[in-house]
Amino acid sequence: MKKITLIGFLLIISTSTFSQNADSLSVEILNGEYWWAGLSSEGHNTPYDAQSTATHDLWGYNGGNQAQPILLSTKGRLIWSENPIKYSFNNGTITISSRDGKIDFVETGNNLPAAYYYAVENYFPPNGKIPAKKLFTHPQYNTWIELMYDQNEKDILEYAQNIIDNGYPPGVLMIDDNWQYDYGVWDFSPRKFKDPKGMITKLHAMGFQIMLWVCPFVSADSEEFRYLAKEGMLLLDPQEKQEILWANTMNKAAIVRWWNGASALLDLSNPKSQEWFKSQLNYLVDEYGVDGFKFDAGDANFYTNGVVSYKTVTPNDHTAFFAEIGLDYPLNEYRASWKMAGLPLAQRLRDKEHKWADLQKLIPDVMSQSMMGYTYTCPDMIGGGEYQSFLKTETIDEELVVRSAQVHALMPMMQFSVAPWRVLSEENAKICLEAAKLHTQMGDLFLKLAREAAKTGDPIVKPMAFVYPDGGYETVKDQFMLGDSILVAPVVKKGGYKRNVILPKGRWKGDDGKIVKGGSIIEIDVPLERIPYYTKID
Repeated sequence: MKKITLIGFLLIISTSTFSQNADSLSVEILNGEYWWAGLSSEGHNTPYDAQSTATHDLWGYNGGNQAQPILLSTKGRLIWSENPIKYSFNNGTITISSRDGKIDFVETGNNLPAAYYYAVENYFPPNGKIPAKKLFTHPQYNTWIELMYDQNEKDILEYAQNIIDNGYPPGVLMIDDNWQYDYGVWDFSPRKFKDPKGMITKLHAMGFQIMLWVCPFVSADSEEFRYLAKEGMLLLDPQEKQEILWANTMNKAAIVRWWNGASALLDLSNPKSQEWFKSQLNYLVDEYGVDGFKFDAGDANFYTNGVVSYKTVTPNDHTAFFAEIGLDYPLNEYRASWKMAGLPLAQRLRDKEHKWADLQKLIPDVMSQSMMGYTYTCPDMIGGGEYQSFLKTETIDEELVVRSAQVHALMPMMQFSVAPWRVLSEENAKICLEAAKLHTQMGDLFLKLAREAAKTGDPIVKPMAFVYPDGGYETVKDQFMLGDSILVAPVVKKGGYKRNVILPKGRWKGDDGKIVKGGSIIEIDVPLERIPYYTKID
């Protein structure tokens, strides 16, 4: 039965009662209406309009990145469900359905900010906290591209020293996968680290804060696996029982295929598993002085295929359980999230390839994160996170690395991995260094905007249609607003030494110091060393 409630000028339609049943809804797209939807990895395909065709089912799927059961309209309308939804855009109609739970359809105000702030207030209010300050104020450096699966004490110290020697400001240093003894055995490998505590002490003295890569997987031939299986802290196969016993347990742990093999999975719906995992992380903090963690994986698709857990929950809920662990560690990073908007978690875009088409996705995908309520964002690794692209220096596009660094420079966070001083000419490496210095110079602004977001939910990176809802800027994907007063227009096309910039009405001061009158489209020169941005002065 359809339920309609009027609250002042606010119309809320819920297409079911509060019983936990499947629900569905159909919405006609209005003339000139655009919609953002709940997958950050699809941000470059949004906003959708009456001509768009797209279908996504969020049950057991997060697109390898942040997900949220929400759709937001430029006409002040929004759709929300507490459970995963399937949505389709086709022939000017949106159809939305859920396997379980009601769907809210809300009409409030008449523009994108009205819909967004309603969602913030009612569905994901901020809690007043932000992730660790240094994530915003300084560049981040990830050891993945340079070391890949050979994470070791000697080369990590050398990478850090090279950062300093090449003039880069020390920030957060992320030690990536394969520092550990094994998956689920969260201690430094003695084969690769002679003195991990001494290493971290040296890195701290250089000015770095240290993060370690972790995941919810457990290698099936480890002592920890046998303990966790015995104590019922792993996800189980659908059969639940095994015929042949091992490690004194009757439970058969599910073995899940992922990008680095086949492993068991922690059942984080079990408070006992959460406590065990946190104890492993706290040991690393207390014993070695680790400052925080890069939480990788946790994607909803790993929890499908009927795995049995302590609580009866959706696959997406398992993603949320993993993300909640990070709330105990202000220095954190996530790539996969579900319904964690408003919370102090750093959200990175999924790995992009080293190609211009993927560079062009950074701005709209980060804007998509923002419209989903994920405000503390990082646009992947500079130049792309696919390590195979950097195995041969002759295949590296130097211009792409430089322009990627420039996109990062005026985002809330920027993250290096491939070493610019290794893969770029001296001249281009210097341009990347200047981008890093600009980000550091703007650090106080990023921190100010983050703290404001923690109070109000206000996005840091905004589509132009958010700040200027009547300007007709819905389809602008190669420039963005930083807060309400800085318009950023980086180059995302190869050979783009000129570009058009759309300036709303008012007077703007450019990065070159020139005052420009807005209300028009201007063509500017953008040599490789320039990052165009404009500050509104009235």
